[in-house]
Amino acid sequence: MVSPMQLELQIARKAHAEEIVALVNRAYHPSPKEPGWTHEANLILGKRTTLQQVLALFREQSVILLLYCESKIVACVHVEGGPSGASYIGMLATEPKLQAQGLGKQMLSHAEAYAREHFKALTFKMLILSSRPELLAFYKRRGYVQTGETEEYPFEEIGKPRLSGLHFLSLIKAMPAP
Repeated sequence: MVSPMQLELQIARKAHAEEIVALVNRAYHPSPKEPGWTHEANLILGKRTTLQQVLALFREQSVILLLYCESKIVACVHVEGGPSGASYIGMLATEPKLQAQGLGKQMLSHAEAYAREHFKALTFKMLILSSRPELLAFYKRRGYVQTGETEEYPFEEIGKPRLSGLHFLSLIKAMPAP
C-alpha cells in the first residue's frame, strides 16, 4: 500500500522517457505472473509503446505527468491541449504491483486538473481498446461517456492484435458549467 504522504507529482522531462516506456509496457504487457488488471497481453502481441513514441510526446501543448513514490515512478499519464477547449488524455499507467490502490484515479484527476489549468480544457477526450469492458467501466464511473465514434487500431504503431476487429472507442467528459 502506498501512503499519500509518500507520493510526489512531477512533470516528465525527456530524460524520463526510458523509465516511462518501461512503466507503460509493464502496466499493459506484464509477465503472466504479475498482478494487475490493465493487462493487454491477451489482446495485443508486442510492446505497448516505444522510446520513439514517448519522445514524440515532448512537444508544445503536451505533457506527461509522473507520480513518484520514494524516487521511483509509479504512475504516469499523458495530457495534450487541443482545439476548442478539448484536451486529450492517454497513456495512463500504474505500476502493476500498485494497481487497485487508487493511483490510476488519482492520476486521471491530476490530468484533468492540469488540462483545465494549463490548456483551459472544457472537455477531456480519450481512446480505449474496444475489448476492455473493465476499462470502459472504470472511465464511465469517472464521468466519461462513449461518443459513438471509433478509430481503427493502428497496426504499425502499438503491436499486433491477437483478436480480429480490435478498434478504439472514443470517450469524452465535459466539465460542468460554472
